[in-house]
Amino acid sequence: MKFLLIIRPQNGGITIWLGGIALAVDALTALLTYSMQKDSVNIRALFLHNLSDALASVAVIIGGVFILLYDLRWVDPVITIVIASYILYLGLTEIGGSIRTLMLGSPLNIDTDAVIQVLTRIEGVVDVHHVHCWQMGEHEASLDAHVVIDAGAWDQFEQTKHRLKMALEAEFNIRHSTLEFEHPDHCHQDTKIYGHG
Repeated sequence: MKFLLIIRPQNGGITIWLGGIALAVDALTALLTYSMQKDSVNIRALFLHNLSDALASVAVIIGGVFILLYDLRWVDPVITIVIASYILYLGLTEIGGSIRTLMLGSPLNIDTDAVIQVLTRIEGVVDVHHVHCWQMGEHEASLDAHVVIDAGAWDQFEQTKHRLKMALEAEFNIRHSTLEFEHPDHCHQDTKIYGHG
C-alpha cells in the first residue's frame, strides 16, 4: 500500500481532457462493434475491450475531477487497480469458449445422446459407437463415429450414408462428419459409445 502514499505531480485538467478524448473514441468503437459481437468470439472480444476502455476512461475522468477539485491524488492508483481488476475479470470470463475450440472440446449446444438417437433411427442403421463430437470453429461442429449397417442394407450403403449426413446437418447443423461403416458380422466388439474402445 506504500505506492498509494507516494504523491506524484498530477494535472487534473489534462487527465480529464485526455480521458474525454479516449472516452469518445472507445464509445464510438464499442457502438460500431455492438451489433456484430453476438455472432463472433473475436468481435465480442473487441467489443468488450472497447467497452472496458470506455469505462476506464469514465473512471479516469472521475479521478481527474477528484484530483482537480479535492487534490485527492491517491484516487489515481486506486482507479488503476479497479480498472485492471475489471479487465482481468472480463478476460477470465470470456476465455472459456476459445479454450474449448482450441482444445477441440465438445460443443455446448449439441446433445451427443440426441445425435446418437437420431442416427440410430435411420433405416439400415443397427448401431452407432465410438462417437466423437467437437468444436472446430466458432460456429462449426464436427462428428466422428462408427456406424454398423444392417447386413441387408449394404446394397444401399450410399443412400444410408447420405441420409446420415443430411440428418446431422438438418438436426444439429453438423456439416463435417467422418463416418466409418461396419458390417454386423465384422464390427468392433465391446465398444464404448463415446471415445475409444
